[in-house]
Amino acid sequence: MSSPPQLRDVAQHLLFECAWEVANKVGGIYTVIKTKVPVTVSEYGDRYTLIGPLSYKTAPMEVEAEEPTDPHVASTLAVMRERGVKVLHGRWLVEGSPKVILFDTGSKYDMLDEWKGDLWNLAGIPTPPNDHETNETIIFGYLVAWFLGEYVSRQVERAVVAHFHEWQAGLAIPLCRKRHIDVTTVFTTHATLLGRYLCAGSVDFYNNLQYFDVDHEAGKRGIYHRYCIERSATHCADVFTTVSHITAYESEHLLKRKPDGVLPNGLNVVKFSALHEFQNLHATAKAKINDFVRGHFYGHYDFDLDNTLYLFTAGRYEYRNKGVDLFIEGLARLNYRLQKAGSKVTVVAFIIMPAPTHSYTIEALKGQAVTKQLRDTVTEIQNRIGNRIFEHAARYTGEHGTEVPKAEDLLSDEDKILLKRRVFALKRNSLPPVTTHNMADDNNDPILNQIRRVQLFNNHYDRVKVIFHPEFLNSNNPILGLDYEEFVRGCHMGVFPSYYEPWGYTPAECTVMGIPSITTNLSGFGSFMEDMLEHAEDEGCYIIDRRMRSIEDSVNQLSDFLYTFATKTRRQRINQRNRVERLSPLLDWKNLGIEYSKARQLALRRAYPDSFNEDDYFDFDSHVNKQAFSVPGSPRFKPGNMTPGDIGTLTEEMQRLGTSDYRGAPQWPHLSKADEDEDSYPFPLVLKVRSRASSIMSGSSTPGGGFNRTLSEGDLKRADEALSHHQPNGSANSNGIPMPNGH
Repeated sequence: MSSPPQLRDVAQHLLFECAWEVANKVGGIYTVIKTKVPVTVSEYGDRYTLIGPLSYKTAPMEVEAEEPTDPHVASTLAVMRERGVKVLHGRWLVEGSPKVILFDTGSKYDMLDEWKGDLWNLAGIPTPPNDHETNETIIFGYLVAWFLGEYVSRQVERAVVAHFHEWQAGLAIPLCRKRHIDVTTVFTTHATLLGRYLCAGSVDFYNNLQYFDVDHEAGKRGIYHRYCIERSATHCADVFTTVSHITAYESEHLLKRKPDGVLPNGLNVVKFSALHEFQNLHATAKAKINDFVRGHFYGHYDFDLDNTLYLFTAGRYEYRNKGVDLFIEGLARLNYRLQKAGSKVTVVAFIIMPAPTHSYTIEALKGQAVTKQLRDTVTEIQNRIGNRIFEHAARYTGEHGTEVPKAEDLLSDEDKILLKRRVFALKRNSLPPVTTHNMADDNNDPILNQIRRVQLFNNHYDRVKVIFHPEFLNSNNPILGLDYEEFVRGCHMGVFPSYYEPWGYTPAECTVMGIPSITTNLSGFGSFMEDMLEHAEDEGCYIIDRRMRSIEDSVNQLSDFLYTFATKTRRQRINQRNRVERLSPLLDWKNLGIEYSKARQLALRRAYPDSFNEDDYFDFDSHVNKQAFSVPGSPRFKPGNMTPGDIGTLTEEMQRLGTSDYRGAPQWPHLSKADEDEDSYPFPLVLKVRSRASSIMSGSSTPGGGFNRTLSEGDLKRADEALSHHQPNGSANSNGIPMPNGH
C-alpha cells in the first residue's frame, strides 16, 4: 500500500512525462517533447523520466541503453519483465540526455482481450477488433498504469507527477484514477480528434461548436472509441491543458471540460553572437534555391533572380485544414495585381506537402541535369581561358604584340561549339511543370485541380510561379537537395493560412529563423502572437482574420498582405527579417517551459492540498520562498474553487506565479544574468500589457470563457502596491523587448 498523500515530499517531487512520440518521430509532438527536454532537465535533473512505446526502427538510433539508478524503477521493471513485458531503459540521445523508459507493446498482445474487457467494465469504453492504433493505445496505457502503480507502491517518500500528451498516451489517466494510484496527473491535448475530423470536411466549425452532437459526430466518423478514450483522459486528469486558446475553446465544447490553462509550444532558440549571421545564412540558402529555380524553369528562365521572392507553405497534406485553398487563391489574385501594376517582381511559391507519387518527373530531372551540364561546361571553358591568358602573359617579352590577348583568341571554335550545344539543350516547347513528381492520382488531386482552376501554369507573363513538391525535403533529394531548415532560411516568407491549426510549428520555426510569416487567428501560434504583439504586421508576423470574416474577405486580406510584401524594397525586407528574428525569445522554451512548471504546481496543489499552507506565496521583494519549495507555490486556490479557464495561460491570472518569480528561482540556472544579451535593436517592440488576461475576460481569444474572480483582498492589495511601482512605458528586458514590470 502507498503512504497517505500528505506524507509524500511535494517539494522534491518526481516527474514522468508520457507520450507516443518519445524517441519515436511521428508528427509535431516529437518536436515539442524533444525541444522541451533541456529546460525540464535543468529543473528536475534525474528526477525526470520520459515514457514512450518501443519502436525497433528508431530506438537503436535515439536511445542508449542504461541500467536504472533508481532502485525502485529497477525493481518495478524487473517485476514487469518477469511477466513477459519487454522494456528498454536508457538515455535519450538529445540535448539534456533525459532518462527514458520504452515499453514494447507487441510483447503483451496476449493480454489485449482481457484488458479490452476490463476497459469496458471499468469505464464503459468500447473497442472494435480491427483498429490497430487503438489496440496499441490500450496496451501502452495499461503498461504505463501498471508501471506507475508498481512504482508508487515501492517509492513512498516523494510525490509523483505524471504528464500525458494526447489520447494515445492518455488512457493511463482513467486507469490511475480508478485504481487509486497515488500520482497526480496532467493531460495536454495538442488537437482534439473530433476537431480534426470535422474541420477536414466542409463544416463551419467554429461558429457551430456549441451545437455539435459529439457522440453522434464521433460515431458517424468511426472514431467513437478513440473519442471516449480522449474524453475520459480529459475528465480524469487533475489538470487539463491545451496548447492554445483556440484549442481551449474547441476542447470546452467537444471534450466538455474547460481547460485549466494553455501551455504554448516553444523551440530551442539559438541566438547568434552577431546579428548579421542569420542574414548570411539566408543569402547562402537562397543561392541554393536559385540553382534549383534556374533548372526548373530552363528554357523559360526570363526573370531576374535578384528581383524574385520565394514564398512557401508546408506541412501535412490537409488541403482545407492547412489553408492551401486560400493560399492558391491568394496567389492567383497576387498574380493579377502584379501584372496589372506592371511589376517586374517575380514570386515563386512552393507547396511542400507529402502526397502519393510514383517518381520524379522527367522534366524536373532533366532541368537540373541540363543546367548542371551548362555550369560544368562554363567552368571548363573558364579554366581554358584562364590557361590561355596565363600562357600569353608568361610568353610576353615586350618586343612584339600586347601583354593582354585579344578577345577572339580567348574563346576557341571548340569552346563555342560546346557552349552552343549546351544552350540549345536548354530549349523546350512545354511550360515549366507545376509539380516535380508524377502524382499517383493526378486528376483528383485537390491542389493540382485548384491550380488548374486559377490557371497558374508558369507562363512567361505570370508574375507568380507555382512549384508543388509532394515530398518532405532532405539534402539527398536529387532535385531540391536542401534540408527543411535550410530551405526555410532561404525563402523570403512562409504562408500558413490554416483553418484548423491547434498550434502551428511551421510559422514558429519561421519566426526563430528570422523569416516573416502569414498565419491566421484560428491557429494557436497566430492567436498567441496577436495577444502578445501590439502591431504584429510591423514585426513581420501577418495574421489573417478567418474568424470574424467571410472566406472572400480573408482571401482579400491574404492578397493584400502578399502584395504589400512583394512591393517592399530589399532594404525593407532585410529590416523586417531583423524585426522577426528578435521575436524569438517569445517562443523560447526558457520562457514557455515555465508554463509547464505552473501546471505541475497546480496539479500538486489539487492532489495534496494539505501539503500547502494557506499563506504560501512567493515573496516578490526578497525572492525568498517562505516554504523554500523547489518551485514557487501557486496562488491559494482551494480544491474545486478554481474554475478552469480563469488562468489565461496559467500565467496572467495566477498572480503569484509571475514569470519573474521563476527567473529568480535556482532551478532555472540558464536564465542567469551572464547569459542575457544587450539591447541590439534601435527600434522598439511594443508588447501588449497583460493582453492574454484581458482577452480571456473579453472572450476574444477564448470565446465563452468567462472570468471568475478568485483573488482575495490581500492579493488585490499586493497588486495595487506592485502597480504603484509600474513604469508607464515598461522597461526593456535582456533582449531589448519592453516588458511590463513583474514579467
